[in-house]
Amino acid sequence: MTAPFRFPRFFVTSPQPCPYLPGRQERKVFTELSGPNATELNDALGRIGFRRSQSVAYRPSCAGCAACVSVRVRASEFEPNATQRKLMRRHADLEATACRPWATDEQYGVMRHYLSARHPGGGMAAMDEGDFADMVEQSPVNSVIVEYREPPEANGRPGRLVGCCLTDRQADGLSMVYSFFDTDQDARPGLGNFIILDHIARAREAGLPYIYLGYWVKGSARMAYKTRYRPLEVLGAHGWTLLPENEGQEAPHR
Repeated sequence: MTAPFRFPRFFVTSPQPCPYLPGRQERKVFTELSGPNATELNDALGRIGFRRSQSVAYRPSCAGCAACVSVRVRASEFEPNATQRKLMRRHADLEATACRPWATDEQYGVMRHYLSARHPGGGMAAMDEGDFADMVEQSPVNSVIVEYREPPEANGRPGRLVGCCLTDRQADGLSMVYSFFDTDQDARPGLGNFIILDHIARAREAGLPYIYLGYWVKGSARMAYKTRYRPLEVLGAHGWTLLPENEGQEAPHR
């Protein structure tokens, strides 16, 4: 009897400049997600710190560095603070719809503006329409793209698309694979944080215990926002444990 999802083949990438900590090198270990057991494999790997990108599951494997730490929110125990409650009221007019993972020109337009504003020199800056379609559509697991729209126009046309999140439903939670949104802080301040809050609500409604937020990088201002969502579990040598309340730092609204 064979169990291919239990014994995947793993590979390691060549070292590349770290996008989060200057002067360091990044390396990843990865495996392919394919076949009838892709969902089970993705769930199992997600519980030990892997993330999905298209049909690949990966996690950092950097020589001499363990700064990237997997984090997940305990959805059922989460209580929004005053700032988060304000964000929820501010964006309460948005209509959120979980759509099948099919890329659209409208989504790509939001993505292009987001990358230009937030990650102009990042590895995704050169993403074209084909790359974007691959990111959204090449999923061997249960995925959706959640769209966030302003209210419909007077003529009945759909409202402006202001944000999206590519999301995987795992056995024990929702994994936020990648979110992108309108970065105009005057028009829609804190929209990225609102998308996280909405996903926490979605997980609770579905009876799922966790929201997987990817990697928290201590010392990276870009990743500090993740520590705002408590109780927050971090994955270490002894499994998942709570991040102490006094650890982590605040960052500007996403």
